[in-house]
Amino acid sequence: MTMPPPHELDVRPILARGEEPFGAIMAAIDALEPGQALRMLAPFRPAPLFKVMANRGFDCADRRRDDGVWEVTFTPQGDGLQDAGMAPGSAPGAGFWPDPVLELELIGLEPPEPMVRILEEVTLLEPGQVLFALLDREPMFLFPELAQRGHEWAGNYAGDGQSYRLMVRAGAKDD
Repeated sequence: MTMPPPHELDVRPILARGEEPFGAIMAAIDALEPGQALRMLAPFRPAPLFKVMANRGFDCADRRRDDGVWEVTFTPQGDGLQDAGMAPGSAPGAGFWPDPVLELELIGLEPPEPMVRILEEVTLLEPGQVLFALLDREPMFLFPELAQRGHEWAGNYAGDGQSYRLMVRAGAKDD
């Protein structure tokens, strides 16, 4: 699972000009990638902002650095995936992935055949393309293999609990 690094916003220059930084903060929040946090630097602890950000779905962690600057990190609460029924470990932002270009029906195959097929097929995809696979069970041994190869995944059990639905987004190709 690849998490984007926090977006950095230093509001000290804005405040030094006598301007209100709220607009810049909201613009930074609106520009975040799914799952991305905002790390803000301020000359004081911006406590009134904490409630505003909580109402927008962000947790807050703050600390005063040795140089006196307040570093505040606003992190999206959860990643929204459990609310959407996605399994823990699923890639944040999977709901924004493109439609799958390939669908694999792997019900009834004995391990490790489903894993082998998925790993073979994902190498044929262009970076960012998605494959969908339907399996008998959650492919626990596949997840670290996908991560090691730079791919992302998201999955869950079907509503009847009888099959596991998996999406895999191809990462960059090795040269």
